[in-house]
Amino acid sequence: MFSINLTGTLFILILYFSIVTCSLLYAGVSLKTQELYALVFITRYLDMFTSFVSIYNTIMKLIFLGSTFSIIWYMKHHKLVRRSYDKDQDTFRHWFLVLPCLLLALLIHEKFSFLEVMWTFSIFLEAVVILPQLVLLQRTRNIDNLTGQYVFLLGAYRALYILNWIYRYFTEPHYVHWITWISGLIQTLLYADFFYYYFESWKNHKKLQLPA
Repeated sequence: MFSINLTGTLFILILYFSIVTCSLLYAGVSLKTQELYALVFITRYLDMFTSFVSIYNTIMKLIFLGSTFSIIWYMKHHKLVRRSYDKDQDTFRHWFLVLPCLLLALLIHEKFSFLEVMWTFSIFLEAVVILPQLVLLQRTRNIDNLTGQYVFLLGAYRALYILNWIYRYFTEPHYVHWITWISGLIQTLLYADFFYYYFESWKNHKKLQLPA
């Protein structure tokens, strides 16, 4: 689990570092996806107020929350980053993803309680949170190297979770989490097309481009 959490933290910190240093033009980064990720983390980490797992667990949750909200603030308010962000292309109606995920969480959950429904909602929403980002990349087509690596790490982060689930299924008795498994598989499949073109560009030493 440590390597998975490290990968997840890495993809956030890569984007945060590039924003802070203004080393990357943000025409290829979707603010809509960042806003959805903020909602994912808020609803998933509500248990911070009701239970304590470990200092490491709490720090990781705070890193995800703090980094995501910092990214959103920079993209909205920092004068250099705000100018480079391609608002005209980032037009995916991302809030239309929220209601279906919430309704699905109300219908399909392991236990009907506020925290459990919110956690399930965050799992369903995370499965589709990358859609605004992928649509934006498809529109811009010519993708900055660091932006491409950032999106690749997002997908790799989920792929590592799938490997972890397989390992736990064969090593832990009665380990079954259908909601998490199906949502994670859907999320990974959404990256499949991007992965293909990412590895093609890497293999041929070309700049990453997605078809229109």
